[in-house]
Parts: sequence; structure tokens; C-alpha cells
Amino acid sequence: MNLVGGIVIFLISWWICLFVVLPIGVRGQFEEGDVEEGTEEGAPARHMMPKKALWATIGAVICTIIAGVIVIPLLQYYGR
Repeated sequence: MNLVGGIVIFLISWWICLFVVLPIGVRGQFEEGDVEEGTEEGAPARHMMPKKALWATIGAVICTIIAGVIVIPLLQYYGR
């Protein structure tokens, strides 16, 4: 796997991991009982984006390592 391929795999993995962790731990404003004026009551009370971006990065690094060490060499070996 070359550098560009690794970056592409990392970016795709990062977005997929972000979409996986986005709904985890989200509570709506109506569940908290504190609906802010001018917002939808189902909007998140706390979004926790820095924490979720960190988890997405960790997941993307793991997925990239798995792809680079296991999947791509196997595909190249059996593709001969």
C-alpha cells in the first residue's frame, strides 16, 4: 500500500467510524428537560463532538492498520 492509498483508506474509515459513533450517548433536549429557545426539542443537549472525533480517529487508525497489514497483502497474494 502506498502513501496515497493509505490516506484514502484512513479518510474513508474515519468518516465511517464517525457515523458509527455519532448517535452513541446522545440525549435530546426534551429528555434533559431544558429546551433552549429557538431550537428543536429533539436536538442534542450535549453533542460531545471532540470526544466522538477522537473515537473516530482511533477506529480509523485500527481499520487502516488492518487493511494495510492483512487485507491488502492477502488480495495481492491471491490476485496473482
